[in-house]
Amino acid sequence: MRIKGWELYDVYIDDGISGKNIEDRPEVNRLIADVTRGNVENVLVFKIDRLTRSTKDLINLMDLFNEKNCAFNSLMESIDTHTPSGRMFIKIIGIFAEFERENIIERVSVALEKKAREGYILSNYGITPYGYKREIGNREITINEEESKVIKEIFDLYLHKHKSFNAIATELNRRGISSSTGVKWGGYAVNYILSNPVYMGKVRYSIKDEKRYFEAKGKHEAIISEELFLSVQAKIAKMQKIIKKRPREENYFCGTLMCGECGNKMTTHNQYSKTSDVCYNSYICTGKNREGCKSGSFSHNKVETAFKEYIEIYEDLKVEPATLIMDEICDNTEETKELKGEYETALMGLLKKEKDIMTLYINDKIDYDDYTKMLSLIKIEKRGYENRIEELESATQLTEEIIIEDIVNNFKENWLLLTNSERMQFLQTYIQAIFVTKEADELNPNQKNIKVKRLEFYRK
Repeated sequence: MRIKGWELYDVYIDDGISGKNIEDRPEVNRLIADVTRGNVENVLVFKIDRLTRSTKDLINLMDLFNEKNCAFNSLMESIDTHTPSGRMFIKIIGIFAEFERENIIERVSVALEKKAREGYILSNYGITPYGYKREIGNREITINEEESKVIKEIFDLYLHKHKSFNAIATELNRRGISSSTGVKWGGYAVNYILSNPVYMGKVRYSIKDEKRYFEAKGKHEAIISEELFLSVQAKIAKMQKIIKKRPREENYFCGTLMCGECGNKMTTHNQYSKTSDVCYNSYICTGKNREGCKSGSFSHNKVETAFKEYIEIYEDLKVEPATLIMDEICDNTEETKELKGEYETALMGLLKKEKDIMTLYINDKIDYDDYTKMLSLIKIEKRGYENRIEELESATQLTEEIIIEDIVNNFKENWLLLTNSERMQFLQTYIQAIFVTKEADELNPNQKNIKVKRLEFYRK
């Protein structure tokens, strides 16, 4: 700068931020603002790709510099945009820089996919899956004996003890069991473990892209059996199906009540009194309008009476302790903040790694190919952490399970002890259909009584 007689106005440094675009680079945008205001007459970079690797952005920047009579110089390429040849050369270099960046991304993607198909566990956001460990220099993961016990317990608590994601997390936190990242357990983390095929000895790739997603046999040892894993997936899918639509608690037969005449589902039909605030709850066959079913409406109270009469004479109604399901807006604010903070800390560590690699490159300790490859791998990990942070920010609602084991050990004896909400949850968990019909009263043929014809239970 002394030789050229330039006076330093400011230094603009975007440490560890990708050069693929300029939108996410605050320092480059500050530079653009200073050039636009006419504060800068000459821009000097160490190398062109330090400014941008996008040909489109490079051309736009050159147009802006020319419009504002701001020169551009690159030390490594010895370019001066005061000359036509310099301006042409800079565009050519920009094209090759963008081409190289896209090639690096493609090569890294192909390499990672190949590694997954061979059965190697990819670094999941820089973290080895909980329950496993990876020795330095070893491509394969091995079982962590202590953590694997926790994994087995998580699967057992969910499938056999009917614990929810959040209930399991609470139990692990109460016992002081650390997660793989050292932060408190949350429902999201438990769900992630229960859904990860790595624990049955498989490797999965490209979770967010269904077209590229695949599972391959891993080189690592399984912690749980494939049968156990698939049973858990079936239960998770069933729970999600059950909670899709939930009626009002007062109409707890909705979703299971079926017309005994035509076989169609019955839906709620509530009517408010004109003279009071009383709501009369009833059910009506959905086949009434479609198929002309003549079954009419069924009073909720009469359905309740018929149901209790039916279960009194039902001989084999023993059931396992029920898992009752409800939608709950989970109050995991502090938990989410801690996990998000940990991911942000990891991101800062990766930014430092990028800076260290840049220093090595500037000091000629590594060549350009090694520099770009190392940088690309770090960027992939960064993208992973960023995706996890986005997921945490958007995951505001989880499915919570409430366990009431004692209250439903014997269905006949305890039905009256259940609340409306508990009855609704129990029915939707265990009863697939309750078929009801109207039959003439034996003493008064003109009066019709509601009768339960049969129950159909979900097959396990």
